[in-house]
Amino acid sequence: MTTTSPRCSAASPKQPRESLDPGGALGGEQQRPALLIGPLLNLQRLLLPRLGRSVIGGAPEGYDALLLGRLAAALPAVRHAELLHVVRDDARMAQLADGLRFFAPSVEVLTFPAWDCLPYDRVSPHRDLVSKRIDTLTQLLAPRPDARPRLVIATVAAILQRVPPRAAYGEAILAISRGQALSPAALIEFVAHNGYIRAETVRESGEFAVRGGIIDLFPPGASAPLRVDFFGDEIEESRSFDPMSQRSAGRLDGFVLKPVSEVTLDPASINRFRTGYRERFGAVGEDPLYEAISAGRLYAGMEHWLPLFFPGLETLFDYLPDSAVTIDHQGEEAASARFELIADFYRARTDLQRAEAASGAAYRPLPPELLYLVPDEWSGRVEGRAGGVLSPFGAPEGGRAVDGGGRPGRTFGPERAQPGTSL
Repeated sequence: MTTTSPRCSAASPKQPRESLDPGGALGGEQQRPALLIGPLLNLQRLLLPRLGRSVIGGAPEGYDALLLGRLAAALPAVRHAELLHVVRDDARMAQLADGLRFFAPSVEVLTFPAWDCLPYDRVSPHRDLVSKRIDTLTQLLAPRPDARPRLVIATVAAILQRVPPRAAYGEAILAISRGQALSPAALIEFVAHNGYIRAETVRESGEFAVRGGIIDLFPPGASAPLRVDFFGDEIEESRSFDPMSQRSAGRLDGFVLKPVSEVTLDPASINRFRTGYRERFGAVGEDPLYEAISAGRLYAGMEHWLPLFFPGLETLFDYLPDSAVTIDHQGEEAASARFELIADFYRARTDLQRAEAASGAAYRPLPPELLYLVPDEWSGRVEGRAGGVLSPFGAPEGGRAVDGGGRPGRTFGPERAQPGTSL
């Protein structure tokens, strides 16, 4: 719970910090919803013309959704097309996204989660989660149909992880429409190379099934799976269907197919992987990962060698070249903890590599800098953008600080600890 009042939203004359509600002119019990509507001059002066991080005080959780929504709405008018906000973890991302949909329904909100596996793991991230990541990345690359303000939310773990280059998704998107000349074999080849898994019945994102001249598939970002009906080498019609009952629903004029894996197993990427793997690790011998990729087969955990499939990786910052960047309270601490976790898992893998080699199933880890941003790179990326770090407390005196006007409300902790107390 958060509270605001004229006293907490206005800056004291003795404190030379800026305020989103200068002088408390927009304060008052009956005017709280308008607290952040006031002059955009302070936002522009604090966040936009200057690079590096400012402190945005008075932004407790819950109230920060209102503040960020108003800030995102202000950015397109003054240069920045999007706002990138970095949250501590997945729980914060879900909480903030819900708050933004309530406080700022006119702002387009995109989320970018991290993989749901540990660094240097032997398992792959879940297909639904990877589909969400790819859907967000491809939306950032697509031409925008309108001038709606956009806010992208990424976790610390997601922003620190390198991603496939933008060029990779430009070549891995297939637009399909009714009457289009496309053979079933060509569609099957496309989905197989882009991470779709063949199944008897399509129920989850990333699956496809073939039944004669009908191909069912579930692309990432789609609300329901799709059924494509062929007449020879031409698409006769496409429909959505219910994954539980398998009954067809409405007809579709067209749709877009996107990859469901960040690894594309086409001939070029397979050859690139084979060459890079041998150059980095020497003689291969009996290596199940190398053998599976060489044969064009999916392998559990192959995403942890992502740099070997592409000429070079990029970051989410590259997909948002002009965005301003804001960071959660304690987001920097979360980034430091993530760097330590990555280093610990890399050391553990390298220590175990010799012992595992004796069993014939050695895990050959790539150096952290190939898969993740390093601390100096992270700091440079953030300092090179306009933005700020949120704080639930009042803005500090002097320096580059602005007060958002919110304050943490009472948690009633002592009262809750008393037996028999009803709140």
